[in-house]
Amino acid sequence: MTESLAGKQVLVTGADGFIGSHLVEQLVQSGARVRALVYYNSWNQIGWLNDVSHEVIQSAEIIQGDIRDAERINGAVRGCDYVFHLSSLIAIPYSYVAARSYVDTNVTGALNVLQASRNSDCLIRLVHVSTSEVYGTAQLVPIDENHPLVGQSPYSASKIGADKMAESFYLSFGLPVVTARPFNTYGPRQTARAVIPTIASQLQSGCAELRLGALTPTRDFNFATDTAAGMIALALCKQSEGEVVNIGSGEEWSIEETAKLLMEVTGREVPIICDEDRIRPEKSEVNRLLADNTKVRQLTGWKSQVSFKSGLAKTAEWVGRNIHFFNAERYTI
Repeated sequence: MTESLAGKQVLVTGADGFIGSHLVEQLVQSGARVRALVYYNSWNQIGWLNDVSHEVIQSAEIIQGDIRDAERINGAVRGCDYVFHLSSLIAIPYSYVAARSYVDTNVTGALNVLQASRNSDCLIRLVHVSTSEVYGTAQLVPIDENHPLVGQSPYSASKIGADKMAESFYLSFGLPVVTARPFNTYGPRQTARAVIPTIASQLQSGCAELRLGALTPTRDFNFATDTAAGMIALALCKQSEGEVVNIGSGEEWSIEETAKLLMEVTGREVPIICDEDRIRPEKSEVNRLLADNTKVRQLTGWKSQVSFKSGLAKTAEWVGRNIHFFNAERYTI
């Protein structure tokens, strides 16, 4: 019998984030009963969930908390059939100056989710969300799941630690966990701490020049709705338990090619200027990421649906409508 999320109780940690908000939308549309964990703040803000429809918000149970709080996470997981763990600190440049925050959030946070899931008496499957950054610069292309793990930044090192905790809970306790390893996701609701909204916001705000870091690194970009769909497909696949599975388009684009495509879809062509402040330390820059997505296709039949140019157009249009969220003149880590 094929698994279904309809009527199931589902937890999403990091639901207020970029990918998390798209995942919540798809889960609600699938008929799941969604519990959305957002980061506690005294302003009662719910992050990018503010950008989803009123119907989705009304259908979800929104709870506030902190992934570092084991007791709070234990309560959030209780009664859930499926758990999607996305809550993480992700900005690579900030990890250079605040490494401990990444260990506390990404490693200890993952441990809290794993422990709570282990204590659950109704869990069907846990999807632990990793990142392609754990591979470092590609040593083999395309990158499959057996590629060596390289901590080229404190961020990637913290995610390697979290992934290994997930692996240990499967091997030690038989926890039904799958590690989903998405490559570079982009789309509406992504902040300028990622390269595509950085480019799009500068173009949409009318900047006379485009200020970027290194132009030659390549990435495997996947639209947000496709990434979310891949995570759901893995959640519904029993054969994925104990596995690490890439979620990627299998296409490779350089930062310069991406910038030129964004100029094309926005109708604005400006010179590209190298900004030294945006250059990462030489040994920390990941120069090439290209996914081998054979495993996810074989396990679930998933593949990307949104073409890169179409996804860039949708992203640029959203950035243009929400330009007040961006400060295109200023680079922040």
